[in-house]
Amino acid sequence: MDTDLSSPQPSRLARILEVLTVFLKLGLTSFGGPIAHIGYFRREFVERRRWLDDEAFTDLIGLCQFLPGPASSQAGFSIGLLRAGWAGGLAAWCGFTLPSIVVMLAFAAIAPDLAGPAGAGAIHGLKLVAVAVVAQAVWDMARRLCPDRRRAAIALASIALLSLLDTAFAQLIVIGAGALLGVALCRPNAADAASRAPSQHRHHFQVSRPAGIAALIAFCALLFALPLWTTTAGSQSLRVFDAFYRSGALVFGGGHVVLPLLQRATVATGWIAPNDFLAGYGAAQAVPGPLFTFAAYLGWMMNAAPRHWSGALLATLGIFLPGLLLVVAALPWWQALRARATMSAALAGVNAAVVGLLAAALYSPVWTSAVLSPADFAIACIGFVMLTRWKTPPLAVVVLCVASGVALGLLHHG
Repeated sequence: MDTDLSSPQPSRLARILEVLTVFLKLGLTSFGGPIAHIGYFRREFVERRRWLDDEAFTDLIGLCQFLPGPASSQAGFSIGLLRAGWAGGLAAWCGFTLPSIVVMLAFAAIAPDLAGPAGAGAIHGLKLVAVAVVAQAVWDMARRLCPDRRRAAIALASIALLSLLDTAFAQLIVIGAGALLGVALCRPNAADAASRAPSQHRHHFQVSRPAGIAALIAFCALLFALPLWTTTAGSQSLRVFDAFYRSGALVFGGGHVVLPLLQRATVATGWIAPNDFLAGYGAAQAVPGPLFTFAAYLGWMMNAAPRHWSGALLATLGIFLPGLLLVVAALPWWQALRARATMSAALAGVNAAVVGLLAAALYSPVWTSAVLSPADFAIACIGFVMLTRWKTPPLAVVVLCVASGVALGLLHHG
């Protein structure tokens, strides 16, 4: 696929503003969690704007899925970096993340007033939106990333392995197994290898190797030094930042996987009540943007100093920073390695394994937490058909599902 790089290029400032505008729109409309975000990103940046070709995009998603941290935020930062340099990466992160943070903080302020059938129905309707959007993402990515029997077999093996594993590192194990199976089964032939070479020059992430090494050193220094620092400094602010930094640094697979770590960091320590934690979890599934902004809600609600704005800021920076440092550390080597046959095969296997991860997540927790009745099933199916066959804008599907959820909630209550 040709990119738009041959056309007249806008100025650097225009590119930064363009990145900010596009990601702000995505931050306001990207319902469905990190799985659905991949589908939104592909439609926006591969099909519509052609900032990346399909091959580079899928490889980038494979890299971000392999690293700890929020994959959709890491991918968005990388795309902004590609388009407009470091300022573009920051603009992409801010545009995609800030709307969700604002909504989560607003929810923290008004949560006591939302306890009722209409409010519960609205949240449930947004969960049904997630079912439709995630199902669409699984369908589209399966057709693209598993075009042959070998990669389809890797995806199925990933689903089977996930059903057997009961560990917080299940996603990492599955992705690592996918990479190994890819090396064994998916080595490209000469024609495929030749077809990959041109894309190496069309997509250049503006990260030098010294910058990547510095990012890796910073990641490791914060991960290992912060716990020691908190024991000697006795600062509550430092303890809050350390707790959320470790949660972001040690989670593989992103999204819902971070919740057990956050529960241990906030509920088990007495910083937040269990009911408040669960209420924020439900709201985080119902808002657009990255699920990691749940940390902003927790930082606001904590029963420990600092509270409110300062707590929300520390929690948000702490949980996002490690993932961004890691993707900066990986990008310089990823550009060089992805052209090699072994890396190409490994990424093909990782991408197929990601399809298995998406399919497993579609069942649990997305389906199991949202589809609780035949009416829920009907609403989710209608939303899926609207997205896949009728090409309805996602916002229209959101409105339909929320209205249906409210109506069902009021009907059941009456």
